[in-house]
Amino acid sequence: MRILLAEDETDLGLAVKQVLVSEKYVVDWVTDGTQAWYYLESQWTDYTVAIFDWLLPGLSGLELCQRLRVHQNPLPILMLTALGQPENRVKGLDAGADDYLVKPFVMEELLARLRALQRRSPQLQPPSLTIGTFSLDYGNNALCIGRKEPYQTIPLTVKEFQILAYLMQNRDRIIPGSKIRHQLWDLNEEPISNVVAAQMRLLRRKLASYGCDCPIETIPGQGYRFNTSLIE
Repeated sequence: MRILLAEDETDLGLAVKQVLVSEKYVVDWVTDGTQAWYYLESQWTDYTVAIFDWLLPGLSGLELCQRLRVHQNPLPILMLTALGQPENRVKGLDAGADDYLVKPFVMEELLARLRALQRRSPQLQPPSLTIGTFSLDYGNNALCIGRKEPYQTIPLTVKEFQILAYLMQNRDRIIPGSKIRHQLWDLNEEPISNVVAAQMRLLRRKLASYGCDCPIETIPGQGYRFNTSLIE
């Protein structure tokens, strides 16, 4: 899941991002509403949820909600604000926010509200990532191989898990390396140009070390494809 976080309080924004990244979310953090709208309008990446502070420089969180809904964008939105009065909550929800979290809050509640959004929004629910003999275990950050227990279990790094999940979600489609980089790496970072190819090599090497053939194909000049016919 990729999240757009718009929060201008530096300490809070950094803390929220660190917690979300530790939960395997990919997070783009911006500090003003204008930059948030630029990210939302871009074709670089697809977000699955947005977290907006109400009182942002440039465009406010309220204005971001309104713009998204005017454009018929159903992106689930969690609003963060110190404005906890009932009339403000009503105003935020009427503008298009799906949930409302009043500052100060504990991170456990933030994560719980994201899970609640996930339960209510079909587009946020983790897909059933089982293809042939491959299954992803979200709870243990691992790949399970086999059709019945006991499965062979291969532990994955966060980035390996994200790459495999993204390609499995887009099974049998050729995904350009640039699209993978924009979808799975922080847009505020400057990853080296061959970071996707390097991660693919590491993932293939890990699967090979467990005696497993990798179903991810490199299509020269086009990108990568998770070929279901190789494991079904």
